[in-house]
Amino acid sequence: MLLLLLKSTVAMYVVMPVVAVLMARMLDLPPRTELALVVLAICAGAPLLPKKLIKFGGDPAYVFSLIVTTSFLAIITVPVSLHLLSDTISFDTTAVTPSQVARIILKSFLLLLGAGMLLRLLTPALAERIGDPLMKIAGALIALSAPAVLAIGFRLVFEVGLTLLLAFATFTLAAIVAGHLLGGPNPADRTSLAIACASRHIGLALLIAANARGQHALALVVAYLLASAVVLVPYAQWITKRQATA
Repeated sequence: MLLLLLKSTVAMYVVMPVVAVLMARMLDLPPRTELALVVLAICAGAPLLPKKLIKFGGDPAYVFSLIVTTSFLAIITVPVSLHLLSDTISFDTTAVTPSQVARIILKSFLLLLGAGMLLRLLTPALAERIGDPLMKIAGALIALSAPAVLAIGFRLVFEVGLTLLLAFATFTLAAIVAGHLLGGPNPADRTSLAIACASRHIGLALLIAANARGQHALALVVAYLLASAVVLVPYAQWITKRQATA
């Protein structure tokens, strides 16, 4: 478990930013595309990622260990990564501080996780009874909000251009491949890491994009949601069919 957790952390916070930088340099991408790609690369993870990984057969112990570990690491890795990559992307490295990152992670994940753990400790029966309904409600809200964002900002997709959409799709595909290669021999672990590598923390990305001059944060988010879905949806369908026939 410890080795898998270490490889997972390296995949999410080292391999994928390196992939983004290599894409930015080798593909001669426009400056705005380079910035968006690198920013999303260093903003790994998502608040509801555990639910998604467990749905695809991930070990809950591994899933929650991965999300908690990477969430705490992001408090340091995101500002440090921005500083180290300042020569690659045009961005004011003082615009995002560890305290800002910590507040977003605390609000979007750690507070809810802590509340759930405390509730399970104090009243296990109640926690067991309301846990699944709450997760279903949260999942439904996310499912409804993503199309809403796409509908509201669809016209913004035309602003970002085809190059950015293709870069996001290629990055997502590379993340899936990296997760499978580093996820070990267990198919469920490979799937979990592939999805974790391909998921982005939109809150952190918005924080950085909002501080980047000349960038339209909503346009970047809409473009990412659309391009990544083109890759992730077929992958999720393939995994579901494979599990059904196993």
